[in-house]
Amino acid sequence: MSGEVILSELSRIHPVSRETFQRLKVLVARVEEWQKKTNLIAPSTLNDIWNRHIADSLQCIRLKPEARKWVDIGSGGGFPGLVIAAVMAEYENSSVHLVESIQKKCSFLRQVNRQMEARANVHCSRIEEAGLDIENPEIVTARALAALPLLLELSSPWLLNGAVGLFHKGRDFEAELADCDGRWEFDLISHESIISTDSVILEIHNLKRIDASAE
Repeated sequence: MSGEVILSELSRIHPVSRETFQRLKVLVARVEEWQKKTNLIAPSTLNDIWNRHIADSLQCIRLKPEARKWVDIGSGGGFPGLVIAAVMAEYENSSVHLVESIQKKCSFLRQVNRQMEARANVHCSRIEEAGLDIENPEIVTARALAALPLLLELSSPWLLNGAVGLFHKGRDFEAELADCDGRWEFDLISHESIISTDSVILEIHNLKRIDASAE
């Protein structure tokens, strides 16, 4: 597809300026380069990266277009974190934190962030440790990171303090919801993916830990 067609398709998900599109082109080029030596995304999805990864990540901003303070945990190949950073580069009052524990992937995230001229903060640490350094985000994102009970535990430092979770999940998410019974209470909105019929984005509000000892 031509650049104009890709830009048009992305803008159906969320408005994308030409400046942001240029940043996203840098991201795609670096993923294609690094994928030869580091497994950043599933190899079978590389030829459809604009749809399967870029557009899919843009759905987070489509759902919360007014949010300016983001944390992406388990950032890996930069989805959705670097896509969010590419968009947020247009807003002076924005902040994007990317949390990744694997050093090689941290190097990738830092290189792309610098070359895109975005302003993301890359935390090369375990998620449990990053929670001490990142204060008051509005949104916490994660994609293909962990089952929901563990995901809630990892993101709890922020969600328990009012942040909203946006988590990409497959169609089997109801089993993961059942596994949260007796551990967590929360308000849930399940958003149908407009990219894939096999996935949803779970929006988590008002997280509370259940005190089993009180029962």
